[in-house]
Amino acid sequence: MRSGALLFLAAAFAWPQAGPSLNSINEKEARRMVVSMLAKGQVGGSWDGRVTSTDRSYNYKLRATWITADVVLGAARLLMLAKGFSDLQAREVLDAANSPDSWLVLVELDPREGSGVIPRDWTARFGPRQDESRQVPGQEVAGQGVWKSLLSAFPRDYSYDVFLMKFPRNGPGGGPLLEAGASEAELVVRIYNKVGRVRWKIPAGLPH
Repeated sequence: MRSGALLFLAAAFAWPQAGPSLNSINEKEARRMVVSMLAKGQVGGSWDGRVTSTDRSYNYKLRATWITADVVLGAARLLMLAKGFSDLQAREVLDAANSPDSWLVLVELDPREGSGVIPRDWTARFGPRQDESRQVPGQEVAGQGVWKSLLSAFPRDYSYDVFLMKFPRNGPGGGPLLEAGASEAELVVRIYNKVGRVRWKIPAGLPH
């Protein structure tokens, strides 16, 4: 393995330990960390014509949480404090969600009028805002086992359908998806012919 790859992997695993330790976080701070990367948007325009058929909605409310290492740390601590998880169980969530191979984004969608159903063929892409050609498609993660535990740490609005999406950390052609110099990350959600976007400033110290 090349030295550059070794350095990247070392940084990916070292970064979560750069902040507060798991047991030093109180519940108020854990709850703040869990929602610290929540962004809100909309799929489809506000003035889209109201549909006359019942097979689709005229637009969709969108919420997305980029699950960075700090978000995972807050979620793991909240599972201990509010859900009674042991230290070992919480660290299993940390280890799974801090994979050096993929980014996780929690996507929440709420249809406005129409069918009230999210179609199965909706898509999401994630990557640098400045270069859409490097954005990559995501894959839904089944909400079971450790992933079900992770999702339970996030506050729920039950009018939204929840999807945990996984995106590769390497971009097209290899190399980090969020290359050094990128300042913003973007999630693009498409449902039928309707598109919505949310953006985040890339946190300082985030491994690329």
